[in-house]
Amino acid sequence: MREPVSLLTVPGYTNAGPHHWMSRWEADEPRFRRVQQRDWDHPTRAEWTAALADAAAVESRPPVLVAHSLGCIAIAHLAAAGERRVAAAFLVAPADVEQANLSALRDFAPVPLARFAFPVCVVASPDDPYLGIGRAKEFAIAWGAEFHAVAPCGHINSDSNLGSWATGRALLDNFLHRHRIE
Repeated sequence: MREPVSLLTVPGYTNAGPHHWMSRWEADEPRFRRVQQRDWDHPTRAEWTAALADAAAVESRPPVLVAHSLGCIAIAHLAAAGERRVAAAFLVAPADVEQANLSALRDFAPVPLARFAFPVCVVASPDDPYLGIGRAKEFAIAWGAEFHAVAPCGHINSDSNLGSWATGRALLDNFLHRHRIE
């Protein structure tokens, strides 16, 4: 029997605390493992994408990347650079790093708008202060992604009080099932 695919979590700017849905998924299932960054508070595109590529390279099978916010944009840069050792990407609330109020994340601009070489799903909330729903759809179309708008819940982070975010987990499980990734 084949070893199950790894689910590598990729938090955004400042990491994900213990109440974030991502941290809860990691605590609930050992297949979820966090990609660590050297500096969560002063992110650079080169460092973050290198950490992602290194994390994917050590897996026995191409992993699924489960990302939030800036982590989604790091994956977009990785995909634009031609990374193919990824089974799929599940991108929640990508941060629009081109917005003026996100100057700490400018190193990740512009957002690559190239089709990914692997299956991708974008999940967004209509009241996300860091990504308008129209821009989220634009990302999804450019990346060749499935798109899901969830009920209004802000940036889909700890402040959203989602607990283990059962809706997101069901979306991820359905996405993986449709693409026969196990």
